[in-house]
Amino acid sequence: MKSTLRNEQIWLAVGSLMIIAAVALTAGLVYTKVVLVPFVLAVFLSTVVMPLVDFLVLRCKIPQSLAIALALVLIVVFLSVFGMFLIGAVDAIVTTAGEYIRSFKDPTAHIFKWLEDWHIKVDYDKILTVVEQQLPAIITQAVGTGTVLIASLIANGFLITFFVIFLLAGRDSHRKPIGLLKEIESAVRRYIITKFAISAVTGLLVWLILNVLGLQMAFVFGLLTFLLNFIPSIGSIIATLLPLPWAAAQFDSVWPIIGVVAIPGAVQMVIGNAIEPKLLGRGLELHPVSILLSLAFWGLLWGYMGMVLAVPITAIIRIILIRYDTTRAMGNLLGGKLPGQDIAL
Repeated sequence: MKSTLRNEQIWLAVGSLMIIAAVALTAGLVYTKVVLVPFVLAVFLSTVVMPLVDFLVLRCKIPQSLAIALALVLIVVFLSVFGMFLIGAVDAIVTTAGEYIRSFKDPTAHIFKWLEDWHIKVDYDKILTVVEQQLPAIITQAVGTGTVLIASLIANGFLITFFVIFLLAGRDSHRKPIGLLKEIESAVRRYIITKFAISAVTGLLVWLILNVLGLQMAFVFGLLTFLLNFIPSIGSIIATLLPLPWAAAQFDSVWPIIGVVAIPGAVQMVIGNAIEPKLLGRGLELHPVSILLSLAFWGLLWGYMGMVLAVPITAIIRIILIRYDTTRAMGNLLGGKLPGQDIAL
């Protein structure tokens, strides 16, 4: 009896200490967000660039400092070109927002007339006044949020570059990582490269589909699809519904509006549910519930960038947990395996 009580007290003490440690760690992650987010981005970026640096050093016999410089130049050129496209997309949204707000009256009038035919009384003038007053503020807020995010990335660019230089400089290309470090690098690199390629293909297909359907700013929505696809699950839903107001304002018929949402949505579903899991392989092995919870947790801690980084961070945590007997059950839980189960949920 005393032994059982003693064990319960030990487990209660351990559980309490774990809760306190988790709260303290969460507070630390929030407090150090300004430094940790650029550092984590730099770690992931350097993980992708490392094979290029190794190739230049080992195969091309280039000094490591010069190889790092060439890799950084390539990164800066790519980010600069991408930033120009992104700024152009934001400018296009701001420029055409007023035009679409004005053209939004006709389709809404048809909708309310259809409701009146079914004897559903709606105060059209009042609702239209509210829409005209609120919609510009909503668009401005959304564009402002995107602009703040872009400005934050640019402002942190120097810090990220600084971290990348030191991470690459502190690594010996002649010594390959082994064990746990090798597994983490491989999983993260595979996830980032595969996710980038899938998001690029998805964005390109959405742009082509919307362009064929005749939707204006099809390129902008294709670019936004590429960006939002880095946020698992939620991003693809937002990207699918994003062109809907513009389509409703532009088209008189309902079928093009349905096509603007349905066809890209089908593409997103096929790629996200059939192609992407096969390409990513079994390196992550995260249950969908674990992914959603990680999105919520890291999103609360680090905002939009936390949602982008949620999956690779959670995958790293899982890889570390399953390496040790004491924490293997928690690692399996992230993969959807309950204690005592041989197969995932």
